[in-house]
Amino acid sequence: MSDHHLAQLNVGILNAPLDDASMAGFADGLAPVNALADASPGFVWRYTDEGSDDATAARPFGDDLLVNLSVWESPEALWDFTYRSDHIDFLRRRREWFQHIREATSVLWWVPAGHIPTLEEAGERLGLLRRHGPTAEAFTLKDSFGPPETPASSTTGTTRL
Repeated sequence: MSDHHLAQLNVGILNAPLDDASMAGFADGLAPVNALADASPGFVWRYTDEGSDDATAARPFGDDLLVNLSVWESPEALWDFTYRSDHIDFLRRRREWFQHIREATSVLWWVPAGHIPTLEEAGERLGLLRRHGPTAEAFTLKDSFGPPETPASSTTGTTRL
């Protein structure tokens, strides 16, 4: 088991309020998609609002900007959930519910296993990606970086990076 996990944040600007009839497909799909994520191999954790099973009430980056923050064991686990499960049907319909955003809407970064990222931390990582493009500190599935190397003892007893 790796000593790092993959954190991911994605954001989207709603086309209409969540209680609008045009958003019913999205709103009705939240619980099943979240349950699918929770049961997916390699899933570690996802952010939920206090007293809720989703993150739709959290609006740390603006009133109509939804967030999704989760942690996965590996990029492969996140990829499989995103593109090889029933989640793909939800993803294909995203333009029905969310506006097109010209800048990055999704960011990945490595966290030590057991670390739960905060929304503030996630926002900082998205900002890094938007300012500098993919780096080891903030990247995408398309332009990804491996986990940081853990310092290991060499045969001389010194620590190397």
